[in-house]
Amino acid sequence: MDVQRIKAGDVTAQEVTADTEAYRESSGRGLDEAAEKELQALKIWLFSENIRVQAEQKKLLEMENRLLKERMQFQEEMKILNQKVTASRQRLKQDEQFFEKKMEILKDGFSSLDADRKAFEREKEAFRRSMRDADVQTEEKGVFFAGVRNQLALKKRYKDLLKIYHPDNLAGDKEMMQRISREYESLKRML
Repeated sequence: MDVQRIKAGDVTAQEVTADTEAYRESSGRGLDEAAEKELQALKIWLFSENIRVQAEQKKLLEMENRLLKERMQFQEEMKILNQKVTASRQRLKQDEQFFEKKMEILKDGFSSLDADRKAFEREKEAFRRSMRDADVQTEEKGVFFAGVRNQLALKKRYKDLLKIYHPDNLAGDKEMMQRISREYESLKRML
C-alpha cells in the first residue's frame, strides 16, 4: 500500500488490513513490527477520515446556515407580502365603503331630483293654468289692442304683435299668437 494514497484518503480500512497481513507474511519479521506498521497505517487512515468527516461537517454546517438565512429571508418576504396583502384588503374595503357611500349619495340625489322635477312639473302646470285664466281675462278686456280706434291702427298693431310673439322668435308663443289672432278678428268685425 502506498503512503501517498493513505494520506490522500483513497484507502479503506479493509485495504489497510489486507496490506498489513500481506506485509507480515512476506517480511517474516516479528509480530510487533508488523502490528506497529498496521497501527501506523490505521492511524493515518483514521486521521484522513477525520479530516474528511470534519470537512463534510463544515460543508453541512455552511449549508445549514445558508438554508437558515434563506428561510429567514423567505419568512421576512412572506411577512412583507402579508402586510401588503392586508393593506390592499383594507384599502379595497375602504374603497368599497367609499363607493357605497357615493352610490347612496347619488341615489338620494336622483330621488330628490326626481321629486324636484315632479314638483316643478306641478308648478309649471299650475302656472300655465293661471296664465290661461289671466289670458282669458285680458282677452275679454282687449289688452293687446287697447287704445286702437280705427282699422289702420288695428292692422299696424297686429303686425307689430306678430313680429314680437311669432312662434319662430325667441319670445314667441303659439298660444299667445292664437289669443292675439282671436282678439284681432273680434275687433276687426267691430270696427
